[in-house]
Amino acid sequence: MKPHPDAVIKAFEQTGVIPVFYHDSAEISMEVLKACYEGGIRVFEYTNRGENARHNFSVLRDLKLASMPDLYLGIGTIKSAAEAKQFADIGADFIVSPIADAETGAYCKEQNVLWIPGCMTPTEISIAEKNGAPLAKLFPGSVLGPGFVKAIKPLFPTMKFMPTGGVEPEKENLKAWFDAGVVCVGMGSNILSKSVIENKDWAGLSAKFAQTIAYIRALV
Repeated sequence: MKPHPDAVIKAFEQTGVIPVFYHDSAEISMEVLKACYEGGIRVFEYTNRGENARHNFSVLRDLKLASMPDLYLGIGTIKSAAEAKQFADIGADFIVSPIADAETGAYCKEQNVLWIPGCMTPTEISIAEKNGAPLAKLFPGSVLGPGFVKAIKPLFPTMKFMPTGGVEPEKENLKAWFDAGVVCVGMGSNILSKSVIENKDWAGLSAKFAQTIAYIRALV
């Protein structure tokens, strides 16, 4: 049974930071997911960015079902309704797109699966809103910046926003985003760094996510 989109959105808001990750190795992917979970993460976005994405996602889904009952596991980099269906069929709790594709939005709405489209302009946010997306991914966050969120929020008072790309796990950067009105942030290589993965510093990764969550909870 798939979770209701409202429940997933609530978890996004409560966790505050969403890991965004892909690795060709299923074993590495599992270790990263476990480290994130131990650090307090309850929403995790795996990305469809390699030939092993479907296999690895299935492995992560099984790990989640076995030992992480309160985790929401979603798939990112979904650019079509067909891709959304592939991953929804193998247990994705939510779908993240780099684009505002109306067909993907329509499929997710029909299936009652949370769809989070990537947006960079008011027009794209409007497309997302008209196709039932309650949360828009602002990408790349490093280009748009907190000032964009402040400017756009009055135009879309019911839309929630999550910047991804360039968000840093530091107090000042997080404060700027949350003061601007975002409900959560997506983080990839700025926290899931190449060196952490290569050194398999899973304890350090858990600690970094725990620290980042603590920073965010002090802000909101």
